Amino acid sequence: MPSCPNRTRSRDTPPTASILNPSRALDRAHLLRPAPAEPESTTPAQRENTAFPPPFPPEINRAKKKKKQHTADEMRLHLALLAALLTLAAAAAAAQPPFRGYYYLLDCGAAASTTDSRGLEWLPDGGYVTGGEPHQLPDQGLLDPALATRRDFPHEPGKKFCYELPVDRNRRYLLRPTFFYGASSPPPPVFDLIVDGTFWTAVNTTDDVLAGSASYYEAVFGASGRNMSFCLGVNPDYTSAGPFINALQVIQLHDSVYNATNFTASAMGLIARTKFGSTDGVERYPNDTFNRYWQPFPDSKHAVSSTHNVTSADFWNLPPPGVFNTALVAEQDAPLVLQWPPIPLQNDSYYVALYFADTVSESSRTFNVYINDYSFYEGLTVTSAGLSVFATQWILSGLTRVILAPISGLPPLINAGEVFGLFPLGGYTFPRDARALEAIKRGLQNIPDDWNGDPCMPHGYAWTGVTCDKGQIPRVISLNFSSMGLSGYLSSDIARLTALTDISFANNSLSGPIPNLSNLRNLTRLHLQDNKLNGTVPQTLGIITSLRELFLQNNELDGAVPLNLLLNQGLTYQFLPGNNFFPRPPR
Repeated sequence: MPSCPNRTRSRDTPPTASILNPSRALDRAHLLRPAPAEPESTTPAQRENTAFPPPFPPEINRAKKKKKQHTADEMRLHLALLAALLTLAAAAAAAQPPFRGYYYLLDCGAAASTTDSRGLEWLPDGGYVTGGEPHQLPDQGLLDPALATRRDFPHEPGKKFCYELPVDRNRRYLLRPTFFYGASSPPPPVFDLIVDGTFWTAVNTTDDVLAGSASYYEAVFGASGRNMSFCLGVNPDYTSAGPFINALQVIQLHDSVYNATNFTASAMGLIARTKFGSTDGVERYPNDTFNRYWQPFPDSKHAVSSTHNVTSADFWNLPPPGVFNTALVAEQDAPLVLQWPPIPLQNDSYYVALYFADTVSESSRTFNVYINDYSFYEGLTVTSAGLSVFATQWILSGLTRVILAPISGLPPLINAGEVFGLFPLGGYTFPRDARALEAIKRGLQNIPDDWNGDPCMPHGYAWTGVTCDKGQIPRVISLNFSSMGLSGYLSSDIARLTALTDISFANNSLSGPIPNLSNLRNLTRLHLQDNKLNGTVPQTLGIITSLRELFLQNNELDGAVPLNLLLNQGLTYQFLPGNNFFPRPPR
């Protein structure tokens, strides 16, 4: 069965759990029905830039059919208003950035495109990742063709191996990696998932492998730039084998979906997405643009089905209409009590969304909703048009009970639900430092496989050879790229890493000149020996008063060594052998 795990903390993740206090006011549960018309002064672009977009209308606005008969004048007025609204909507849409709809279905380790049982095309992942080796699974009979291969990465503690994916800035994305190791002994490796600079969760597929099943994990992240990195991290505290992945889906969400979460500060990890009343396996719907998976809930006693259609567009989260075709219904005059999600949760904040639609056409029922004996929503009246109730930061801990208590009409029911864990974003490397490292990387060849993703974050997963401080916005303080087999040239952008204290590119095959490093006022060590650097030694090195070690021997440098370096009494230097200096400096 697919796995919907709790988020497990890595060794460097700071605690984020909230204290469960029965006396504190819990997050309000919001009723979602069709959104009201926006004021003319508020554009979609302005709403997108609001930290917390309005998640629900201030008044109840049911998704129901209106029985009022309109006169001809009223109809003409309505048509005029509709035309005006369409004009305003078109103007607002033109002002918004383009919605490119980035959508990735990557078949990891595959050499060519594959098509799954639903007719979806999966692309090979080689164009989005460096490193790792493809592996063909022997037991393909258990798998969809898109999961018949996997990509295996080496066990190199502290390294992260990243997929780099172009995205639209400030949009939100659903990420769903899938893992199936195949029959194995010893058990499959355990490793970390990282998005940009944020630790997401630890992947442990052991139980699913024993059951012959694949595991999937799912989260929603906001895009802060033009690229998003999805990484697999080798945590030395887990196992002694490297990470692997079979498939990766990255799906751009509509602006309305899960829009009550502030994705500039948090991300959401899926705990459970359930279709109540279903007796089938995991369900996916062709009309769901976001290809969400809905798990069945094991309760056939209270299961019912219906044939009426609910309009998905009436819901901000755009659930597929098919999830409303089944429900769990309480017995007459009795509450419906569910243990859901089916796993214990760590004490923390969660996003909870519940979906309801009466299975009887032109009918309604009213009931109260409780979660763990706290009132989630009182006096909820459900019709066949459907509605959703959600809370953005509801405190849960341990096993959770959802209770639907009858008030009037038919017995309570529930059709579907989603629970996400909320966790804070882990931060990013100081932007100027990150851009400088990317420029340095472009000037080099034979770079390490893990020079992707955020250079410093999360803590413990910096690029090979890069050392960062522990500040809230990390700075790069040391580059130790000695004996890495690098070639290429040393980019002048290295001078933008103004927090550097140590630089070593010793024993590589770098060519070209030594750039101006005078901006590096904290630099104490510069080791460039045993390369193929040419040109002269910059006189600007002599104005770095903090410099204590300068090793340039065994290069192809010429000219004269600047006098301000030779007269620096606090400097230990070595210029010879291997350079063509004149006059020859002292050894």
